[in-house]
Amino acid sequence: MAYIDSHCHLHLDPLRQDLAATLKRAADHDVSHMLCVSVGLQDIEAIQAIMAEHATVFGSVGVHPNGAGVDDTLFDDLVRLTQIRKVIAIGETGLDYYRLEGGAVDSQQTSFRQHIAAARHTRKPLIIHTREAAADTLRILHEERAQDVGGVFHCFTESEAVARAALDLNFHLSFSGIVTFKNAQALRDVALIVPEDRFLIETDAPYLAPVPHRGKTNEPSFVRHVAQCLADVRGVSVERIGDCTSRNFFTLFQDAV
Repeated sequence: MAYIDSHCHLHLDPLRQDLAATLKRAADHDVSHMLCVSVGLQDIEAIQAIMAEHATVFGSVGVHPNGAGVDDTLFDDLVRLTQIRKVIAIGETGLDYYRLEGGAVDSQQTSFRQHIAAARHTRKPLIIHTREAAADTLRILHEERAQDVGGVFHCFTESEAVARAALDLNFHLSFSGIVTFKNAQALRDVALIVPEDRFLIETDAPYLAPVPHRGKTNEPSFVRHVAQCLADVRGVSVERIGDCTSRNFFTLFQDAV
């Protein structure tokens, strides 16, 4: 039995400062693979170095919505960078309206559309970040026909209605340590209704450590706590959660070989 951390940031501090120990702890806790997710195009050099040295790590290319700006070359850059070996997805991308400055909505939406176009062009799945922007996120995904490539709503925290809309658009839902938090019962209720072949688990490390490590630096070895929480919610064994989420990962990210 193994787990896959479908979304982490191994290239960010403090994880990268002691990466060998972090990856050993992951292996010791049955984490078989990790997807190291870009938050900016400048990340790819560090991610590429990690992927080259560690067979268990895959990567993505993308610009987090909080870093989105006017970039006429973004589509071409994304297409080019997906040719790097072991880059299996585009993102994280999407919309984040939690902290907005003037003009940010337009630049985020433009960047989001460029990511979707690049994903459709390269046939790579999308990694979606959405915060306080669910309606616009779903609308743009539909308008740009993102369902043709699908992907995953990472760190899902939205309502059941948003979950069902995302599933209808051919997306998976990924649950992070947030699902273990005491005040996250509504999210656990959503986790109960997601089909077994459409959800993933993640850490979003170094952020959002799950209970019982809340407040500490998160790391891939902690993904087992997310799996255990989902097993408890769904009334199945943790081995079944590990097996089905690992299978879902390789079904969605078909270039992960």
